[in-house]
Amino acid sequence: MSEPTKSENTRAAIPGQPGSGSATGGPAAEAATATKDGKDGKGGSGGKGGERVASLWTDAWYDLRRNPLFLIGGFLVLFMVALAVAPQLFTDADPRAGGFCNLADSLKRPSADHWFGFDVQGCDIYTRTIWGARNSIIVGILTTTLVVAVGGALGLWAGWTGGLWDSSLSRLTEIFFAIPLLLGGMLIMSTWGKGNAWTVSAVMAVLGWPQIYRLMRSAVISNKHNDYVVAAKALGAGTGRIVTRHILPNAVAPVIVVSTINLGVYIGAEAALSYLGIGIQSPAISWGLMISDAQSRFLTAPHVLLFPAAVLSITVLAFIMLGDAVRDALDPKLR
Repeated sequence: MSEPTKSENTRAAIPGQPGSGSATGGPAAEAATATKDGKDGKGGSGGKGGERVASLWTDAWYDLRRNPLFLIGGFLVLFMVALAVAPQLFTDADPRAGGFCNLADSLKRPSADHWFGFDVQGCDIYTRTIWGARNSIIVGILTTTLVVAVGGALGLWAGWTGGLWDSSLSRLTEIFFAIPLLLGGMLIMSTWGKGNAWTVSAVMAVLGWPQIYRLMRSAVISNKHNDYVVAAKALGAGTGRIVTRHILPNAVAPVIVVSTINLGVYIGAEAALSYLGIGIQSPAISWGLMISDAQSRFLTAPHVLLFPAAVLSITVLAFIMLGDAVRDALDPKLR
């Protein structure tokens, strides 16, 4: 039998290359053929004899399914998203319809028929709270998507290419880091005028992308000099293949963690801007607007403020819990 050639040996030792037995590159794939002893759990990605194929993402999912923080946070997030997508499932009333508010019911306390009571205008607080989830969730998801798309793409490009563009973008992000998110949002929105969910999302995305940019850039720089990347270059792999198959899968984990936590932060920032009267404007419904309208009546009718504030707090907490759980699962130092 003939000896294997040097190129064949090299190819077999490189993760993510054909013939290496690995589907993706980098440290996340080096453990792809390893197995984890112990319980596999029902519904897991187990192999023959109850063994589970190990990788970064399968191990993370294995841990997340057994983390109460993830289960509680995930359930609350899904519930809030359901409120935003289909509020009709939770209430028959429509606050946009004529005759929804009746001044005769102003500031009535919670009852069996109206769980959260009525606000100053005689509007049912429960219905408005349900419908208010839509704008808050839209702002959170849209802002996070824009921030990840812009900051992630620029960070990936700057970290990989380096040079003048990397230095220029890094100096630009330092300027944005000097502007606090809420303060910058107040300045821009007060100049902009009337706002809605789309304008608020755009403003916070402009102020928030440098954080994701810096995370992605740092992760790319730390991975691009690893042996498996150097070996892939030696074998003639193109830039696109190296970036998508080796760099990106091993650089995206911290971005996912921070983005999940920031989603709750953006929802809270939108509520703060709306509370100050420079965010989402009436007749749109927002938890921040509801809290702003109720502040002057807190001592005589505390329920007007407490219910929307409680739902807002639970929503922000749910995303933070989810982000913490994902961080614990994806960070090897915490295993």
